[in-house]
Amino acid sequence: MARPMWTGVLTFGLVTVPVALYTATSSHDVRFHQLQRGTSDRVRNKRVNERTNEEVDFSEIVKGYEVSDGEYVVVEPEELEQISPGRSRTIDIAGFVDLTDIDPIFFDRTYYLGPRGKEYQKVYALLVEALDHAGKAGLAMFAMRGKEYLTAVRSDNGLLELHTMHFADEVRDARTEVGDLPEKAKLSAQEVKTAEQLIGMLAIEWKPEDWHDTYEEQVRKLVEDKLAGRQLAVSTGPAPEATNVVDLMDALRRSLEGARKTEPTGKRTTSSGRKAPAAAARIPKTTGGKKTTTAKASTSTSKSRAKRTSATGKRQLSDLTKAELYKRATDLDIQGRSTMTRDQLQHALEQTGRRHRAAS
Repeated sequence: MARPMWTGVLTFGLVTVPVALYTATSSHDVRFHQLQRGTSDRVRNKRVNERTNEEVDFSEIVKGYEVSDGEYVVVEPEELEQISPGRSRTIDIAGFVDLTDIDPIFFDRTYYLGPRGKEYQKVYALLVEALDHAGKAGLAMFAMRGKEYLTAVRSDNGLLELHTMHFADEVRDARTEVGDLPEKAKLSAQEVKTAEQLIGMLAIEWKPEDWHDTYEEQVRKLVEDKLAGRQLAVSTGPAPEATNVVDLMDALRRSLEGARKTEPTGKRTTSSGRKAPAAAARIPKTTGGKKTTTAKASTSTSKSRAKRTSATGKRQLSDLTKAELYKRATDLDIQGRSTMTRDQLQHALEQTGRRHRAAS
């Protein structure tokens, strides 16, 4: 069990809950040391006076706020400590807002809030349940590590989470930051409808465990290969071409057909655990001037896939999701897999399979 990084009390109204704060996430970044080329000598950074080129002891360093070119207001560490917000002993909720009213761009880091002792579990559980039912988050100012944060306390999966947030003036305006944003694009009803169909066909369940850091895998593989005296060949794959506006409908139709061919046969479930209808059964398809659905086509496709599966004892590559194809590519150590599209993964697996059959 992890040790809390902070302990205090959470208050709302006259209710007080002793709580402990825990780190909710961790970084898997691969860290390197700096070495001089051709040696195993570590290279370290030093604080050097840029005028005299002499190293400066840490105790001799003060902070300077530049007010004009080359002119600074010097601030001593003790002066900063006097105005520092210090360390909060309470998370005093000022009010509650609807979670749906908070744009995700405001959220920064996530922490877990747990009860500080079994004797406080009931009042803690009460707040968890109430926030969950109300769909609201409590807003509070919170000081930690010499900095003051706007925070949101919400209920999720039977516990409380604290999210540090950006202030409004820290969020940049997209219109001033992003160039070439369309003011009002002229889109036909058919284009919008086809794009919506494509989105529906590509709908998947959110499974966090299916997503992972492929760059970290490549770095660790590179280190292992270099230790073994091998060189890692990295394939970037072909760069995707931009969709021409003239061919937009054609690209959408071809994408839709491709999605229908590779649609997984497994049934999706909703967040409440109920089985959701298959995407193909909900999406209308126009054939021969008559409006029908793809339910029959989906049924026949599922039957044909089942026949192929029972005949070979294995699922066809065309029936697998990208995550499943990537796992197989990882097992076979196919190089460049992390940059491949789903179709490229399938093609690489088919080629590998043909080579293995030819060798046997």
